[in-house]
Amino acid sequence: MLPESVPEIDIKEMSPLALAFVGDAVLELLVRSRLVGTTRLQPGRLHSVATQYVSAKAQFRELTALEPLLTEQEAAVLRRGKNASKATVAKHATAQEYRASTGLECLLGWLYLQGQIERVTELFEVLWQAGGPEANPAKEQA
Repeated sequence: MLPESVPEIDIKEMSPLALAFVGDAVLELLVRSRLVGTTRLQPGRLHSVATQYVSAKAQFRELTALEPLLTEQEAAVLRRGKNASKATVAKHATAQEYRASTGLECLLGWLYLQGQIERVTELFEVLWQAGGPEANPAKEQA
């Protein structure tokens, strides 16, 4: 589903915030693709349901389900992303939630840029299930 990407810069030299920038787009694309492929929601409703998966609060909740599945290296990347300094915090999230969401996005960006698309997909499946019944339009439509 995701195209392969081969960065010219060594991933080890990228800032965690640059990795999170990519990871945010990866997550957004996966969520939007899943919603469009599994529901018949109108665009406005698609957006509100998508935010239930990609908001800082949602990513904090989803990360709880993902953390036990991470390798040591993935956990280190996650920590690196969580510890990245941020000048601002989302208005609808705590600092803890925002840092966790940055860590998750950093991890997804890191995996994606390494070409580990299968791992991104595997973690996304867990994340999708952790989104909760209020965020699962397939259950809503049934």
